[in-house]
Amino acid sequence: MRLLILAIVMGFPLIEGALLFKLASGQHGSGAWVLAWLVFAAVAGVVLIKQARFSLIARLGQALSQGQFSIAALIDSFRTVIAGLLLIFPGFISDVMALVILLIPIREPAFARSGAPRAPSRHSTDAPFRRASVIEGEFRRD
Repeated sequence: MRLLILAIVMGFPLIEGALLFKLASGQHGSGAWVLAWLVFAAVAGVVLIKQARFSLIARLGQALSQGQFSIAALIDSFRTVIAGLLLIFPGFISDVMALVILLIPIREPAFARSGAPRAPSRHSTDAPFRRASVIEGEFRRD
């Protein structure tokens, strides 16, 4: 298993480089277009990472002010950062992988998709934090 992971990690940059060389030196390919694509993808990756940081701070701040914690904001920002890193990495395959990650629509938490019941929110609009639940009942010590 370790050998397979090592082969993938070592082989991926080699495949990316071979594909870029093939695209740049083909009949219809041009090295200038490939270089322009690499620069554009790297700039887009940096912009995506910056946007993910600001988006995460804003969405978490809004959710926390309402007394909730948004796991969807964390997942969305993580996906955006991974896609940005793949765009920064030079190569066509990594760029396609980044676009696939960005286009997969995962906007709701996993427990909402599974059909599991979710506890209702018990916070009021005047208080920023949830109130403690009170369990009523009788207690006897025998």
